[in-house]
Amino acid sequence: MTTYKKEFNEEIVPKLQKKLKIDNVMAVPRLQKIVVNTSSREFLVDKKNIEKYAEDLTTITGQKPKVVKAKVSVATFKLREGDQIGLVVTLRGDRMYDFFEKLVKIVLPRVKDFSGISREAFDGHGNMTMGFSDQMVFPEIDSGKVDKIRSLQLALVTTAETDEEGMTLLEEMGMPFKKIVKEEKAS
Repeated sequence: MTTYKKEFNEEIVPKLQKKLKIDNVMAVPRLQKIVVNTSSREFLVDKKNIEKYAEDLTTITGQKPKVVKAKVSVATFKLREGDQIGLVVTLRGDRMYDFFEKLVKIVLPRVKDFSGISREAFDGHGNMTMGFSDQMVFPEIDSGKVDKIRSLQLALVTTAETDEEGMTLLEEMGMPFKKIVKEEKAS
């Protein structure tokens, strides 16, 4: 068990129980998986681009990505069914906790002009999505070897039933959300 997972089980779960007024430890919301994906028009142009993206994703996540293929043809995008259009990595267990810890403690502070994650990044069921326009915020990526800046998206899937529960869970785990600014009434 990783140290962050141990910290979650021993310190964060009891805090969440009190905050959310949950008696049963098993009913406390948890992080289920983190899905990291990327897609690009460049994949259609040259197959070597997929290999470069896959190498970056493997370096960032520590896990080999799965290639996603187009399910339907779209003539306006010059896309045929079966074309390789994306890469996806699903992190669970220890790797997921390690990645989350790296995300909140190292990656997000490195983002330029970062003021916190939007509180509207939730889907209505306690899951959160976010994107990065630059893969170089991840410490594993050597900026000297980067041939092109690539974007990627993250989906943090939780067992929370509401956005409030999901936000409370991620906040307790260290996710930096934007501060709520109270508007002052003009007199």
